[in-house]
Amino acid sequence: MNPSTAHYRAIVVGGGQAGLSASYHLAEAGIDHLVIEKKTAMHKWRDERWDAFCLVTPNWQCQLPGHPYDGDDPNGFMVKDQILGYLDRFRAKVKPPILEHTAVSAVERHGSGFRVETSAGTFTADAVILATSLYGTPSIPRAAERLPDDIVQLHTVDYRNADTLPPGGVMVVGSGQSGAQIAEDLHLSGRKVHLATGNAPRCARFYRGRDVVDWLWDIGQYAITVADDGMGKKRHDTNHYLTGRDGGRDIDLRRFALDGMALYGRVQGVSGGRMRFAADLKANLDAADKVYNGINALIDRHIAEKGIEAPPASVYFPLWEPAEEPAELDLKEAGITSVIWATGFRPDWSFVGLPIFDGTGYPVQRRGVTHVPGLYVLGLPWLWTWGSGRFLGVAADAEHVVEHLVGAASAPRQLLAQAG
Repeated sequence: MNPSTAHYRAIVVGGGQAGLSASYHLAEAGIDHLVIEKKTAMHKWRDERWDAFCLVTPNWQCQLPGHPYDGDDPNGFMVKDQILGYLDRFRAKVKPPILEHTAVSAVERHGSGFRVETSAGTFTADAVILATSLYGTPSIPRAAERLPDDIVQLHTVDYRNADTLPPGGVMVVGSGQSGAQIAEDLHLSGRKVHLATGNAPRCARFYRGRDVVDWLWDIGQYAITVADDGMGKKRHDTNHYLTGRDGGRDIDLRRFALDGMALYGRVQGVSGGRMRFAADLKANLDAADKVYNGINALIDRHIAEKGIEAPPASVYFPLWEPAEEPAELDLKEAGITSVIWATGFRPDWSFVGLPIFDGTGYPVQRRGVTHVPGLYVLGLPWLWTWGSGRFLGVAADAEHVVEHLVGAASAPRQLLAQAG
């Protein structure tokens, strides 16, 4: 689209589900606005997910504003094409005033509002909503530079399926949600998989007759906010690994090991064609299982307190223990021809010329409202609740931000009216 004016009451930076949720509520409030997207709306879902990607949370948790899950399997897990269809229908409902293929290079103060510098020109706005998420630039450690040239390297955003990789073994570095699921995808394809683990926790898919997400919803875990005691640190936690694939199941790295997957501790470096690992494989597996059993114990207490009839409780016991802690691996000798870096992302806030960040680079805010009047953030993990960065909670956060924006805009007019 061609913007018809250089000034807007609000500009939204980012055209993902958070940015379009903001647009939905801005339109509902009658706020003239523009959404600016560097690539295309929802491009990460379309261009940065592997072929077998599916949701980890049940479909009923898809609650974008004005667009709850509209399929016939609320307890299932949408696969990639279904997710894209759901998002395309959301965009069609919102009809956002969006400027795509436009990079934002600066957001700065301009009088009582803001100046937004872009590749399509300069705009001004009374308010700006930053909805670019923390998943900005793929993060690959510098150790990758020391891998042999004949090894194919890619980040999870570029992985599609096993057939796109050269024949041979694959090293997956990182055992968070993406790393664990891609390792499973490769394992199911028949590849020899090597997985360097980290500190990601895990969670059961089903427990005592129901999806664990359903139990946690009933318990109230999704209503807990970062304002509750001790919850602020959750913003930097790694997500639990499990999967919705084939109707949903646990991901148990120990079972993978029994089936032939090679497991290692955290990568510590690369030299001479060898990858070195910390001696923390057992600790990583034990910590993940402790979280797994802890969540199940929380469900057990809820069932007992409420007198709910359910299948009996159980405790997970390790199916496999590492006989040793491999200190290093000769990649060529192991037949490894590819390395997939499941090492997360670095947020890109370089264009924001305003002091809103803490020492970790996370915006200082309360439910999206920063201390800079008129500047907001949306779509971040644990912005307010567990669901803030997902389809579940972004609508409520967007509504809160827009309500604050409208209230802040009307306050000066009210004061002038009272003075007159």
